[in-house]
Amino acid sequence: MSDLPARVGVLGGGRMGAGIAHAFLVSGSAVAVVERDDEQALAARERVTVAAQVSIDRGTTSESLEALTARLEVGTDDALFDECELVIEAVPEDFALKAASLRRIEDRVGAEVPIASNTSSISIDALAAELRFPGRLLGLHFFNPVPASQLVEVVVGAATEPAIAESAQGWVAALGKTPVTVRDSPGFASSRLGVAIGLEAIRMLEEGVATADDIDAAMVLGYKHPVGPLRLTDIVGLDVRLGIAEYLHRQLGERFAPPQLLRDKVAAGELGRKTGQGFFSWTESGQT
Repeated sequence: MSDLPARVGVLGGGRMGAGIAHAFLVSGSAVAVVERDDEQALAARERVTVAAQVSIDRGTTSESLEALTARLEVGTDDALFDECELVIEAVPEDFALKAASLRRIEDRVGAEVPIASNTSSISIDALAAELRFPGRLLGLHFFNPVPASQLVEVVVGAATEPAIAESAQGWVAALGKTPVTVRDSPGFASSRLGVAIGLEAIRMLEEGVATADDIDAAMVLGYKHPVGPLRLTDIVGLDVRLGIAEYLHRQLGERFAPPQLLRDKVAAGELGRKTGQGFFSWTESGQT
């Protein structure tokens, strides 16, 4: 199957969940977003609606805002997932929380409905072991910001049914993005490589090798990266990058040990773009 599911559920309507919901919505699916309370549900609806309006303004969809939002449901009741043909978990990167969320989804939907995790590093096999039907689970690792990113990692666990993995590649392509299929392993492909570069850049800054601007310029100008590793860390969130690094450190050893500078900045609340300060200062108009 390569067509998009007619109705897609998303558990979690934060930045990533809203981005995923938007991607399916503007591609033609009906979308149901479930949040933990009414306040968060209203915020999630606003995120998706704003993103939809941006797509209209940029001409990337020919549908009106009214037509798009008519296919969007946001609430707190898991019953919104009842008619979904695919449900994606998009909660924060914590194993216990993700496992509980996936069990919650499984308890609501039919045994034939595929379930995906948007995890950027947690083992799909470990998460699948928490389910009654582990063959239905795979990873769909979307990247932030979802509308602008062309990549989605399709993470295939040992138990993932081949037909579901094949369908997932078709879903990603139908979203206008490129699927990269990887076997379940710590950090998959993108997080493992991206974090390795990012951590080394932080170590270089910590050691006074060069300024943040010059470290980033070396990768942008010398290796044609679209954005430098320190700015990218600010965009992803220093807390998110620290969490992934700690997981990879446990799984893969000392080469992923988080630098003290990263720990210090997270402890100080300097989390990057979302707080206005990370390795760079961020303002409403951009980054300096």
